[in-house]
Amino acid sequence: MRVYVPLTLSRLAEVYKAGELGPGPLTAYAVTPALREWYASDDLEELEYAALSRAALSSLRLIAGDAGAARRRVVLAADVADGAVDPGDPGAGTGTGTGTGALGLGEVRVAGVLGWKKVAAVHVDAGDAEADVAAAVGALGAADQGDGGAGVLVDGVEDHELLWFATQEIPGLIG
Repeated sequence: MRVYVPLTLSRLAEVYKAGELGPGPLTAYAVTPALREWYASDDLEELEYAALSRAALSSLRLIAGDAGAARRRVVLAADVADGAVDPGDPGAGTGTGTGTGALGLGEVRVAGVLGWKKVAAVHVDAGDAEADVAAAVGALGAADQGDGGAGVLVDGVEDHELLWFATQEIPGLIG
């Protein structure tokens, strides 16, 4: 199963140096039955993009929690055994992806340590997204409280496509 793990650039550097991410359980995003129902598509590529987008929002929240983190969303894509993934209670998801209470839409837990050999690629914002990511980070709290203007800022960061990097390109990203 392909999972998308939200990170920050500094955390990506730590994971690369260690050769693994863990210990588990790790929060990740994947094509779950609830995500399939919400997105209403049978196209696996579209569904995986939706899971990647959920992970990118979670990365934004990680950035908000780390004042020193670069203002670029980071999502690690990895392939893990289906048995290593716990989708939670599909009927109890809040749909918010906040990680509070029941698992959010597409959110899963990956058991154990995720070894670097399981990593397929990394998705990262380009440098020109940093100002919009910073604005979105600043607006998260208000958006969570229902402020429509703040929600526009948070949603606006999705206008920046995450770039795809092969695992051998990671040293250049974190260098």
